Amino acid sequence: MCLVVLCAPLVAANASTPKPTLADLRHQFALPEQQINFAQAKLVVDRLIDPSINAAAVLRELDQLTAVIRQRTPAGLSKRAELDVLLETLYKPGPWNGNRPFSYDLNDPFGKNRKNKLLATYLATRKGNCVSMPILVAILGQRLGLIMTLATAPEHVMVKFVDDEGRWLNVEATAGGFKADSSYERETGISALAIQNEIYLRPLSPRESVGVMASTLMEEYAAQKRGDDLLAVAEMALAANPKDVVAMVHKANAYYLQLQDRYVSQYPRPVDIPQDKQADFQRLSRENLAWFSKAEQVGWAPKTPEQEEKYLQSIQREKGRGGQP
Repeated sequence: MCLVVLCAPLVAANASTPKPTLADLRHQFALPEQQINFAQAKLVVDRLIDPSINAAAVLRELDQLTAVIRQRTPAGLSKRAELDVLLETLYKPGPWNGNRPFSYDLNDPFGKNRKNKLLATYLATRKGNCVSMPILVAILGQRLGLIMTLATAPEHVMVKFVDDEGRWLNVEATAGGFKADSSYERETGISALAIQNEIYLRPLSPRESVGVMASTLMEEYAAQKRGDDLLAVAEMALAANPKDVVAMVHKANAYYLQLQDRYVSQYPRPVDIPQDKQADFQRLSRENLAWFSKAEQVGWAPKTPEQEEKYLQSIQREKGRGGQP
C-alpha cells in the first residue's frame, strides 16, 4: 500500500513563531557541523525573506515525504539504491506523491522570481529550480541518514552524495539523475583557474551549505538595496567558506549599495563630500573593487550574454519536448 502525500497550507500567518532575525541565521552558522539541520537552516533563510511562511506546516510536509520514502525503501538496500528510491518518490508520478511529481520550472529558468526559490513555494507548486530542487533532495537525504551535501557550479547548485564505495557522485536534482564533473565544467564554463582553486564542484560542509542557502537572502537584500544587511550575510557566508565566490560578489555589491546610499545619492560630485567623510567614501570604493577582484582572481566570471542565450535555447527545446533541462 502506498502512502499519498497530502499538501498542507505552507504559507500562512504563524503567530506562534516569532519573526526571525539575522541573529537566528548567525546561530545556524555557529552550530557544530554535526548539529546543522538543513531543513531548519533553510527555513530560517526563507522566513527572513517571507516571515509569513508557516514553518510548522513545511516541517510536517517534510515529515510526510520522509515517511513515504522510508515506507518505499526495502530493508537491505545499498545507499545508492536508497537514493534511487528518494529520487523516484520525488520525480516519478505515483500515489506516493499524489501523482504530482516535482519538476523543473521551465517558465522561470533563471530563478528570477525569488519566491520560487523558497521551500514552501516548491512544496506547494511542485515546480522548482536549481536552488529549491537540490536543497530539498539534500534535506531529505540528511533525514534518511544518507551522506549528502550541496556543491556549486557557476550560477548552479547540485547535490553531492557518497555511494557505498565511498565515492562522491553528483546528483543533478533539476532532472533527478546523475552528472559527471566534466559535464558541469563544459556546460557552465568552469575555468582551469576555478578548478585549481576549488571554488566549484567541491562537496561543501554543512556550514558551507548554509552559505549556499543564504545566497537567496543575499539576492533579496540586494534587490531591496539593504547594503548593511547584505554585507552582514555575505560576511557570515565567507566566514563559513572563504572560497564562496557568490558571497564575494554580494559583498562587493553591499559596499556599492552603501556607497550609493551614503554618498552618491546625497552629493552630486565626489568633491562635494565633506572632508570628514572622504575616508569612508574612499574605503567603500576600494572595498567594492577589491571584492570583485578577489572573486575574479580565484576563477569567478560573470555569465556572458552568449551563455544565457544558449541556456534559454535549451529551455525552449525542452519545453517543446515537455522534458527537463
